[in-house]
Amino acid sequence: MPVTEPVSDGDPVDEDTTEEEEPTEKESVVWKNWYLSVPLNRGNGKATSIYYETIENDGLTADQKKYFYKNQDGSYTFFTEFTGYTTSGESALDASKYCRTELREYWRGNQSTSDNWSMAEGTHLLESTLKVNYCEGRKQTYIAQIHGIKNEALGLKNSPATIKAQWFDGNIVIEYYQKPTSGEWTSEGDGKVTIGRVDNEKFTIHLKVEDGKFIYKLVCPNKNLDTGYITLYDYVGNGYTYENYFKTGNYFKWNSDYTQSAEVILYSAKTTHN
Repeated sequence: MPVTEPVSDGDPVDEDTTEEEEPTEKESVVWKNWYLSVPLNRGNGKATSIYYETIENDGLTADQKKYFYKNQDGSYTFFTEFTGYTTSGESALDASKYCRTELREYWRGNQSTSDNWSMAEGTHLLESTLKVNYCEGRKQTYIAQIHGIKNEALGLKNSPATIKAQWFDGNIVIEYYQKPTSGEWTSEGDGKVTIGRVDNEKFTIHLKVEDGKFIYKLVCPNKNLDTGYITLYDYVGNGYTYENYFKTGNYFKWNSDYTQSAEVILYSAKTTHN
């Protein structure tokens, strides 16, 4: 059972990496299992992707370090604002796109967007420990996700943001896609549930898929909050066939100006795939 301990989106190269030793329990992030997206123009209007070697070797540029940097206590700051450079291309103000400083998972550590997992097999768990220092604008930022990926050969033409955990003015809200009438898994008719209030305290969000079902848990010691594991939706039982990956960080839901911002501290992001 591989265990990874990490803190999306670009178009990374499809290159496998050499297998490395199992991570130690001391590591808060196993960087080869992720890549980082920051809202800087990579040259084609899309956000910039930063890979694990650059992070491990402290090779970020000064501009990149505005959005992502390591703190003295070993945590990481994820700063973001609307710049117009999104993971799918350049966007104008008040359009439908948002900017992010966010990690996208490679669950086996292969540096390829084909490195994804199925809900139909095994147990998959993200445990992400974070704190939202502040969030301006509408006071909304997504801090963890389970994201599907399209596979046109199987008739899966879109890439659904299947499950999103949002910090919304101090509350944690789960947004989750439900079985579509159209056949396409989209946000139309998605469910929303507020699972607890954390304000600006440190918390851990658990996103888990087991036996094809989505299960969550939220823990915030300073709020005396521990929901325990709660089953929310049966995806495989409702015909969901996408492969998936985890995301975590600071996906800022604001695009009305270039001045509002959000800052999220990531203490650890651990994934388990069994």
